[in-house]
Amino acid sequence: MPDIHLFNPPTLVKPVAGYSQVAVVNEGKMVYISGQVALDASGQLVGKDDFLAQVEQIYKNLQAAVEAAGGTFHNVIKLNFYCVDSVDPALIPGIREIRDKYVNTHNPPASTFVIVRRLIRPEWLIEIEAVAAV
Repeated sequence: MPDIHLFNPPTLVKPVAGYSQVAVVNEGKMVYISGQVALDASGQLVGKDDFLAQVEQIYKNLQAAVEAAGGTFHNVIKLNFYCVDSVDPALIPGIREIRDKYVNTHNPPASTFVIVRRLIRPEWLIEIEAVAAV
């Protein structure tokens, strides 16, 4: 098991959205997972016009990727979110509910959330990339 320390130092504000400000990897293999969109293994879009269905598929894709690298979702130390600006802001908290089914909620990954004008394909509503230490 890699030596990972996820934490919020007392010198920084504690995040209200449930993520860690700092991820330290002392030992382990670093795994960088490309941004995932809501495509299943056959390349079909899951959740056309359904933001939360797309988020769920993306987490399934991320889980498959980290497992292919020899880890579990608890090895994920960083998530980057790219959400299109057309998504209703009221739906954004649903991401955390889905995320919490996958990550270690006691030591959640460091995270960045960015609103973008659009992704490369207009039917994609969100893209999420990850870094893991396995």
